Amino acid sequence: MDSWLRFNSQSQAKERVIRAAQYACTLLGYTLHKGGAGAQLSQTVSQLEAHLSLTRKLLRLGNSMEAVEAAKRAIHLSDGVLRLCLTISHLNRAMYFACDNVLWAGKMGLLPKVDQQKWSQRSFKYYLFALILNLTRDVYELHLLVEREAHNRAAKSPPSRDPSPTLIAPDLSSPSSPAVAASLALPYLTAWLHRRLHLLATVLHSNPPLLLDLLKNTCDVFIPLDRLGMYPTGKGFVGACGLASSTLSIVTILHPWLKLKP
Repeated sequence: MDSWLRFNSQSQAKERVIRAAQYACTLLGYTLHKGGAGAQLSQTVSQLEAHLSLTRKLLRLGNSMEAVEAAKRAIHLSDGVLRLCLTISHLNRAMYFACDNVLWAGKMGLLPKVDQQKWSQRSFKYYLFALILNLTRDVYELHLLVEREAHNRAAKSPPSRDPSPTLIAPDLSSPSSPAVAASLALPYLTAWLHRRLHLLATVLHSNPPLLLDLLKNTCDVFIPLDRLGMYPTGKGFVGACGLASSTLSIVTILHPWLKLKP
């Protein structure tokens, strides 16, 4: 099993590069179509994209096993939210790869009676659910880090000797009380929002793995949303998102410390 996982990790690096090339072709095809390029050139790019997609499916054979092993590891995490999100996410990835393997077998003629459309839709549903859980995990970790940073700042800041100003309740019987209340509350709300945004920026800047994972999952989630027809964005946007997320994945492979753990 360990030998297979090591071999599979090498295949994943190649698959990420081919994925980037595939979505670059998607973006290029959209650009050529909008630019009024010749039909022959557009068809060549489309065929190249299809060949790259089929190559990726070949490299993903056996990824279900790796996803199941990842789920087995995630189920022992001490944090309940992370344990739930990561375990179910890995299991959905395993199902996504299994559906993808069936699609590959159908395209290769090994399973000629496979309904390609049905299995493609099924695989993207599993993929979408896995991405939603990954984003949930990212937001949860971001929330924990922001609260920790806020607590640390509160502990380091010296206590104020002057009592903090309180918001005086306006006279509700006055016709202008809603406007007065809004004018009194707005500065406090603006200051609170500014503090939260500053905390968020500080946390993301000091945690590049979380920032990259959040960006990658956000880009990826538009792909199944478009393919399932839930939020159509067009081939150009899908190509740009796929290329961006693939580039971020390659960066995490080249620099393992940038990969979010666990």
